[in-house]
Amino acid sequence: MPRFAANLSMLFTEVDFLDRFAAAADAGFAGVEYLFPYDFPAAEIKARLTANRLEQVLFNLPAGDWAKGERGIACHPDRVEEFREGVDKAIAYAQVLGNSQINCLAGIRPQGYDCATIKQTFVDNLKYAAGKLEAAGIKLVMEMINTRDIPGFYLSTTKQALEIREAVGSANLFLQYDIYHMQIMEGDLARSLEGNLAVINHVQLADNPGRNEPGTGEINYRFLFAHLDRIGYQGWVGCEYKPLTTTAAGLGWLKTHNAV
Repeated sequence: MPRFAANLSMLFTEVDFLDRFAAAADAGFAGVEYLFPYDFPAAEIKARLTANRLEQVLFNLPAGDWAKGERGIACHPDRVEEFREGVDKAIAYAQVLGNSQINCLAGIRPQGYDCATIKQTFVDNLKYAAGKLEAAGIKLVMEMINTRDIPGFYLSTTKQALEIREAVGSANLFLQYDIYHMQIMEGDLARSLEGNLAVINHVQLADNPGRNEPGTGEINYRFLFAHLDRIGYQGWVGCEYKPLTTTAAGLGWLKTHNAV
């Protein structure tokens, strides 16, 4: 079965963020991910990882003002310097926390710029980040997000991500494949995962509709978990879903879906 990482931005929210590491370990997770670490000193997070024998799997580059609705700045022509500063900040955290990959959120398409300028900005920023991260021994992934939940999100399909990756031309740029987002945008999940396995370095899950735990919606996760094994996926699967009730009450899927 795949290796599952608890997404601490969505799971165990019944307790404060730093207490979620222990909660994840107690629930049987060996790895964790979350949106951002930047509100806490890296050493403090590292202490929680060490105390609970957890592997830091992933977090995102700084993505602008999240509270105000920003969802990344990598495609924003007027935020290039801020983006580059964020790359340095993320590397500094990763070097303490020990994760070997960082995700880039493209952001919502900015107003006032033509499509060519927005694309070139995104490509140039990814090229810069991929090079800086590679020098630090860290892989860069980029995530495709559905445009129903986040209208106007710039990177929204596998095909577009592959075209962007080719334009960037870096062997250190990979895809983060979120099953929930891609079910909404394009479906055909099994073939997409298998056909693009060589460039998929991280997978995330949630069921649809609702973005809740596996078994609450239309996605056949029993099949997909076995499929990931069958095609030889070696990475983590991040559990980035919203529990229907509490995290603990919703973790039964790990057994009922033959995930443990």
